[in-house]
Amino acid sequence: MTLHDHQRSRNPSPERSWAEKCLGCAGGLQQFWPMVVVRKWLNIPDNISDYSADSDDSIHDPVAAEALYPWPKESRLKDENGNDFGSDPNGPFPKSRRRKSETSRSQYIETKELKVSVNTWNLGGELPPDDLNIKDLLDTDYPADIYVIGFQEIIPLNAGNIFGSEDTYPISIWENIIRETLNKIQPIKTEFESYSDPPSPSRFNIENEVLLGSDNDSEGQNCKYANGNNWLEKLDLDSIMYKKRPKYVRIVSKQMVGVFLTIWVSKSLKKHIKNVHVSTVGVGAMGFIGNKGSISASMCIYETNFCFICTHLTSGEREVDLIKRNADVDDIHKRTSFNSMSQVSLPRTIKDHERIIWLGDLNYRINLPYEETRDLISKNDWSKLLESDQLGWELREGGVFEGWMEGNLNFPPTYKYELNSEKYYGDDIKVGRRNPAWCDRILSFGKGMRQVSYKRVENRLSDHRPVSSLYFIEVEVCSLRKFKKAVNGNMMKLMEESDALAFKHDSFN
Repeated sequence: MTLHDHQRSRNPSPERSWAEKCLGCAGGLQQFWPMVVVRKWLNIPDNISDYSADSDDSIHDPVAAEALYPWPKESRLKDENGNDFGSDPNGPFPKSRRRKSETSRSQYIETKELKVSVNTWNLGGELPPDDLNIKDLLDTDYPADIYVIGFQEIIPLNAGNIFGSEDTYPISIWENIIRETLNKIQPIKTEFESYSDPPSPSRFNIENEVLLGSDNDSEGQNCKYANGNNWLEKLDLDSIMYKKRPKYVRIVSKQMVGVFLTIWVSKSLKKHIKNVHVSTVGVGAMGFIGNKGSISASMCIYETNFCFICTHLTSGEREVDLIKRNADVDDIHKRTSFNSMSQVSLPRTIKDHERIIWLGDLNYRINLPYEETRDLISKNDWSKLLESDQLGWELREGGVFEGWMEGNLNFPPTYKYELNSEKYYGDDIKVGRRNPAWCDRILSFGKGMRQVSYKRVENRLSDHRPVSSLYFIEVEVCSLRKFKKAVNGNMMKLMEESDALAFKHDSFN
């Protein structure tokens, strides 16, 4: 018996599924199917770091990430029971000290807003054409700090893809399109003002200011120079600013059958992201295959914990399908797990995060007859249509999405269209009908999140229209200047208290 087997025999896990109990047979199964298929069939969860990312630093290494976390992994201080102050699951300090620590924390924490673009699209298994343009989907005329892109049915949901190993061929194609689109984003033009007095700075200083920029997150800097410099007249300012355009890097790329989540951030922001983990939950065939389910990404941006959940829920217009969709949401909350082996106080569940965004083909339908739905669409009567929207009920009536927020739906239902057409599927009753619905949605949960746009994009690649949302999201930032000031102030206070105690002791003696 191995050490692992011995530990499991002493501490049997009540959470084990029937499939996990069959792991002893996995070796035999691998003789017939690849390990990736065995893992899928036996519901063996992926490793929390099993995802792709652009690599040029260590933020994706869980060990290195924990080392970057601002709170200590193990505190040297103990409470009255001998427990570490860092072991409280609700935070880095025990509850008795939380108020005091929050007061101290406010002395060196500042806030700033990040611009986050969130996008979802059910591709219907269609590959992108060579001339596909997603500029409007990502709204690159107004560059964001973070781009969150979730696809559903990135591959056809046939039996081979559902029960076999994933077809990853479309992933690289879509990632190349995303990378090319983001890296074509033009910078905000810098305003150059002309002054004759005082004298202009040297050519070296100007070129460095424009080409290299400063080590902060601002994109625009004013550059002042004098007239009459021949070298400056020949300077190609557009070319220089093109070199300074913002670059985006991929920090998460994860596929589960047809569900795909990819997250890109500006290069200047990447160094402020840590503790990146991914969790997948399948709720489809047999209750756990990933033709339906979620991919969730957890990360800390500056000092604020984010979670992005890309989902594809159960389809169908029957009452039993609605019940199953709600059960899918409950399952995703219960089975999504991050940082289960970590000893630091990191988020472990979806609701442990401070800023949460849920996107995808949620598949909630409109409970109206087909003809009435089409009539309201023809009148652009979205408010009347929303009265029968199933997800609206869940949001309003305290259902599975109680407490979540959604922007105003001021656009037509996004499903179901005839391919490469503006027509909803079902004009010909002989072909079969699908009641139009807002299947593709973006929701948010948490404070400090300001939604400034919520729209659909008119791309006809699939039977769904993509949906995009833009948020300004507040994050906490540690100010080193304030931190040093707070530390120095606390040290002075301690020294004064120590001197006072010493004086009292001397006086008593």
